[in-house]
Amino acid sequence: QVQLVESGGGLVQAGGSLRLSCTRSGNIFPLNTMGWYRQAPGKQRELVATISRSGSTNYADSVKGRFTISGDNVKTTVYLQMNSLKPEDTAVYYCNIATIGGWEYWGQGTQVTVSS
Repeated sequence: QVQLVESGGGLVQAGGSLRLSCTRSGNIFPLNTMGWYRQAPGKQRELVATISRSGSTNYADSVKGRFTISGDNVKTTVYLQMNSLKPEDTAVYYCNIATIGGWEYWGQGTQVTVSS
């Protein structure tokens, strides 16, 4: 059974930094991407960043230059380093794994709150 466990959320002032981690247990084959999504109150869930098996990355325009996604070599853990945080980054952040076959797995979410 696949599980994704997130950690690292919290409360931070605008301009501060947080680092999110997501560790998976269970085998997923073939893995396509690991990534982070977020959902703010009253809004739809949106892509933040993804990293592929080969290490290529993709970012939402709103976080480019501020957030960095990375993962270990075997893609069991994925990180999201968030710098220069803004109040509009406040949301529940979800870890996501997608397989080549189209299956998706989600973590339980971790709250990030940025105060102005």
